Amino acid sequence: MIIQVNDKKQEKQFLDVPKNIYKDDNNWICPLDDDIRQIFNPQKNNFHKNGECIRWLLLKDNQPIGRIAAFINHEKIHKSENPVGGIGFFECIDNQEAANELFNTAKKWLGDKGMKAMDGPINFGENDNFWGLLVDGFTPPSYGMNYHKPYYLNLFTRYGFNILYEQITNYLEVNKPFPERFTRIANWVMEKPGYTFKPFEKNNLQAFAKDFMEIYNDAWENFENFQPIKMQTILESFKKMKLIMDGHLIWFAYVNNEPASFILILPDANQLIKDFNGKMNWLNGIRFLLNKRKVNRMRAIVMGTKKAYQKHGLESVLFIKLKEYVLPLKQFEELELSWVGDFNKEMLSIHKATGAQFGKKHATLRYVF
Repeated sequence: MIIQVNDKKQEKQFLDVPKNIYKDDNNWICPLDDDIRQIFNPQKNNFHKNGECIRWLLLKDNQPIGRIAAFINHEKIHKSENPVGGIGFFECIDNQEAANELFNTAKKWLGDKGMKAMDGPINFGENDNFWGLLVDGFTPPSYGMNYHKPYYLNLFTRYGFNILYEQITNYLEVNKPFPERFTRIANWVMEKPGYTFKPFEKNNLQAFAKDFMEIYNDAWENFENFQPIKMQTILESFKKMKLIMDGHLIWFAYVNNEPASFILILPDANQLIKDFNGKMNWLNGIRFLLNKRKVNRMRAIVMGTKKAYQKHGLESVLFIKLKEYVLPLKQFEELELSWVGDFNKEMLSIHKATGAQFGKKHATLRYVF
């Protein structure tokens, strides 16, 4: 039986579905319940202003065995001849009939609203969190990254989904020197007149958020189905990062004072919350703050360089600046470079130039009605 999530009890059941499915999987790390709730809260997620979403539970003998959410971004679909909706937060037991019931429910809701296809698993928000189906690299996820059972891919493909694109995550050993050529380019760029590099300053949030928006929207505008990021989304994101953020892990590059490139890196909060079972109560909040220095992995959330300054070597300097700060700390051992679409050849080339090694692969799939 499929039911729509409409009250607190059903919302709790929605949050608890993966806790039951992954209870014996030591690699899974439970996301914070509040992080999931906020996505479906119009007061916390500004994507509700130009979109809509819905959640369902699949019950058997009154016990949840699956869940799914569906989304429509009205701004995005109006720019497409073939409007595409989205599904996400899909979790299901290893049963194709159960998965089909969830997919069919989302398909009908989206189809009734004029959609011609659905992409999934995606998020009702930016693609830096809860996006993509894990298909390779079933190791503990970093904060905000989806983790799935290997059988999930079959549930999608047997239904009729096809891979739209793949998202690559690579890993960089922090204490391993960069390739000689990479360092040589960085040193040459640092000496160029008019090139400056600054770490993020929390007390200057508005200015850096404005620079971030300017770089991001320029860097990504030529990619298919690109939606410009809004200031409110950026400020919401920085607010969520506040507890774990270190300004010297976020770097900006400027050319003659023009914002040109950035890299945004956070310590991996999943190393702190893995025993919280999704609950950030006052006690876990204290444990979180006391153990921040024990985190030894970072995640590069997003990088971007304006089109006019791509292939100028700015990214190499940002990585060097990061390493100059990180190495004396003697805290971090690994940097996760996540995730880069297989269509983004420039960014994958940067990963390769740093000496990073393959870590994981997620896939975004599409089902055409």
